[in-house]
Amino acid sequence: MCTAISYKTKDHYFGRNLDLEYSYNETVTITPRNFIFEFRKVGKMKSHFAMIGMAYITESYPLYYDATNEHGLSIAALNFPQNAHYKPFCEGKDNTTPFELIPWVLGQCATVSEAERLLEQINILNENFSDELPLSPLHWIISDKERSITLESVNEGIKVYDNPAGVLTNNPTFDYQLFNLNNYMSLTNDAPQNTFALDNNLQLKTYSRGMGAMGLPGDFSSVSRFVRATFVKMNSVSRDTENESVSQFFHILQSVAMPRGCVKAGENDYAVTIYSSCCNTDRGIYYYTTYNNNQINAVDMHKENLNCNTLIAYPLKTQQAIEYHN
Repeated sequence: MCTAISYKTKDHYFGRNLDLEYSYNETVTITPRNFIFEFRKVGKMKSHFAMIGMAYITESYPLYYDATNEHGLSIAALNFPQNAHYKPFCEGKDNTTPFELIPWVLGQCATVSEAERLLEQINILNENFSDELPLSPLHWIISDKERSITLESVNEGIKVYDNPAGVLTNNPTFDYQLFNLNNYMSLTNDAPQNTFALDNNLQLKTYSRGMGAMGLPGDFSSVSRFVRATFVKMNSVSRDTENESVSQFFHILQSVAMPRGCVKAGENDYAVTIYSSCCNTDRGIYYYTTYNNNQINAVDMHKENLNCNTLIAYPLKTQQAIEYHN
């Protein structure tokens, strides 16, 4: 259960909420240009574009949840249970596992258009990372500053959708999520107009600000979060400064964040927003908050040696930071 968005002011920003009941001790991870990716079926990638994002590092391999490369192309992987369908090896295709897809695309593509051409040859391979780490059912949002697409590997095959909303959540499939927005076309950030009845004698009036968005779903289901995140994002107003843009981005994500206790995920487990991220894709600065620390933290990929061959990882700051005034 997650939400990802693409957002533009003067610069372009991309990020997500990761909503789960557990953490893998993920880190903000920079993969420099000369780190060697050893893909299962498509060989080695000895040099590539540098990237930064959130990853779980195991066996010296970055399992990215979301990432942005040095050219500003970004990808986030989101849970897609019951719908994701991975395939056996297919001769003549780029057989790439789900956990390899983010570095496979970001390592060699600078734009969404380049990613689309690469994906024409992809076969998302049904092969676990290890016995201890089986595949997760996923789909992906891929964005640059101009546009977004959604990638899904389903029973019928590979589906690539234009994503004009620049938003992705979870089930059902993306075509339904986008069509479902038609049910909310009357929502507005302005005061609503009285169209309840043709009889003008029925005088209906607003009694509160915000009534134009009455009917906006407030639950935590993926369909409702898609509608709510799209409405909030599409109606967000921010100045172009970095601080205000980043702050606004996190406010959008907070509109669909999960407080502990609202979504039960087991006998004594609850889904929470493990982290929220926001990457300025033009500058390569990765901002994040965690569930227990809502201070915004940042890692700048360009302050590191991007020509080295070893991963650079920053553990998350998870202890709440509070500034006392007296």
